[in-house]
Amino acid sequence: MYAPSMAGTQMQEPTFLILSALAGGPRHGYALIEEVGVLSRGSVRLRAGTLYAALERLVDSGAIAPAGETVVDGRTRRHYALTDDGAAVLAAEADRLERNAVIARTGLARRLAPTTAGGAA
Repeated sequence: MYAPSMAGTQMQEPTFLILSALAGGPRHGYALIEEVGVLSRGSVRLRAGTLYAALERLVDSGAIAPAGETVVDGRTRRHYALTDDGAAVLAAEADRLERNAVIARTGLARRLAPTTAGGAA
């Protein structure tokens, strides 16, 4: 079950991007670093220490789970997968962000709308 400590709270951008990257399927740490860079168009660059601390927290919360290991060039790579609980929390956060974007766009449209002659609309 997804930990209450993250449910209903604003998610940090790196966490959102890690979960978003895992929504496409299981990945290992280095692949997550690369995918987060792609998803954020280079604006978020995860360092290994930051990533692995986040992965540990997300595993502990039940949002992601270990999904096996592979050995590449003699190095073990642990893969992680998004859980159903993690997908639900990611979807809720995406909805929250979308609602906030609509609020901002609506306000900007009002600001940019021409005013009627003779006073406020």
